Amino acid sequence: MPENREVTIYDIAKHLNISAATVSRGLKNNPMINKNTRKKIADAAKQLGYQSNTFASSLRSKHTHTLGVLVPRLNSYFMSSVLAGMENAANRHGYNLIIAQSLEDAEKEKLNAETMFNKRVDGLLISLSYNTQHINHLEPFFKRKIPVVFFDRVYPHNESTSIVINNYGAAYNITQHLIEQGCRRIMHLGGNVLRNVYKDRLDGYRQALNDNRLPVIQQLYLTSNLSEQAGIEAARYILDMAPDDRPDAVFSANDTAAVYCMLTLKAAGIRIPEDIAFAGFNNDPISKVIEPNLTTVDYSGDTVGNTAVTNLINHLKGDSNLYITNSITLRSDLVIRASSLKKQIARN
Repeated sequence: MPENREVTIYDIAKHLNISAATVSRGLKNNPMINKNTRKKIADAAKQLGYQSNTFASSLRSKHTHTLGVLVPRLNSYFMSSVLAGMENAANRHGYNLIIAQSLEDAEKEKLNAETMFNKRVDGLLISLSYNTQHINHLEPFFKRKIPVVFFDRVYPHNESTSIVINNYGAAYNITQHLIEQGCRRIMHLGGNVLRNVYKDRLDGYRQALNDNRLPVIQQLYLTSNLSEQAGIEAARYILDMAPDDRPDAVFSANDTAAVYCMLTLKAAGIRIPEDIAFAGFNNDPISKVIEPNLTTVDYSGDTVGNTAVTNLINHLKGDSNLYITNSITLRSDLVIRASSLKKQIARN
């Protein structure tokens, strides 16, 4: 046969002098076919260079056993651990993942969602980009009853499930901890409040201040993309303040901005936590490298990913219904380290 022609089950059947139906069943490990015959079929398929046409098979079954995953960015420790959890769960159930990143851009997110839809994914797992304002680009999934699971950065929808932590409660607890350390002018480095994670962390911070009868001071709230550069710029903003106006604590909505703010302030002679206490969020590895170690909030990306994929696949198998439970809240823990322990420093 011509070298560039694709090998079919009919070629294998002719090679072994058996029927194409027997070959088809043998390739699927059908127990109706004798074990020795199945081995001969497998050996012949390998020898002839046969490749299963999974695309045609998926068209017939209407399932590709492939899930689409859309994340804001791949160069994030948290997202890397989420993807590891997703891979483990998907492999366990015989599913593959197609992974794309929006690079924090709503337009790129829309294009990636369209690509996932056209590739006939069985379901979509998505954490929204920094500036996504609506989810109209996901309507084709909802109309075709292709299940959608949001994780971390979510958007409420009655035909989806969201995997989250209690960001409000975690932010409240971390702010309360700083207050208990004697802090009264607590700055918050926040993100775009379009995203639930940053809005909830801001609301938790504000509520803790209100409950302790502390003022919410507008100049002590900065919004940014929480990048390394944003942390540096926040430090410069603090250094430009009159000494009496400076915060005595900083609570950042992620660890990256917190660490780079700390580094810049330390280089300028600010003592941490004596002058300014610090707390972050996510428990990235960088939080344990910076000196002093950073107080933060820990929640498992691996658990987020595993939970998201497991719930999606259970829905696809008919074992559960995503539309009954619209939100699953996972555990988070306050991890107290030296960067926020003002009282301990004072006692020493």
